[in-house]
Amino acid sequence: MRRKVFIGILILICFLLQCTVFHALAFGGIIPNFLIILTSSYGFMGGKKSGLITGVLSGLLLDIFFGEAIGFSALIYMYIGYINGNFRKIFFPEDIKLPLCLIALSDLVYNLIYYSLLFLLRSRFHIGYYFVHIILPEVIYTVAIALIMYPLILRIDQKLAEHEKRSGKKFV
Repeated sequence: MRRKVFIGILILICFLLQCTVFHALAFGGIIPNFLIILTSSYGFMGGKKSGLITGVLSGLLLDIFFGEAIGFSALIYMYIGYINGNFRKIFFPEDIKLPLCLIALSDLVYNLIYYSLLFLLRSRFHIGYYFVHIILPEVIYTVAIALIMYPLILRIDQKLAEHEKRSGKKFV
């Protein structure tokens, strides 16, 4: 129960950071995607189910406040969390290369799907401009923030796992 509450609080904190604090720290209108970092992290740390649930909740929060259609971002985040959950078998907490690569790839895929379904279908064919000026800087900024944020998420998750082992309960 403690882990579930903590993940909910983390989703809210990441959402607030993404929507408030980092708008002031935007580089050329680009802000890091904290919810992708969180969804990807809980995907490969906790598995498919954990990534899926974190993705749905993160995406729904974005859809409710900023989305054009409720469920669009939730669906994309859900798939990102689920796919990252497949990497749990090869995930090692002390190795940061795999998480950073997966976070970068997740952000890239999210932005490409978002562009394809929201802009390309409206006959806005400026993929080169969008990729160079929006997608690539956001991926770089997200990975830079993930260098700081991922070890914190990992450490907190390990502390929660220790507490669960001591108390004899196991929640996933």
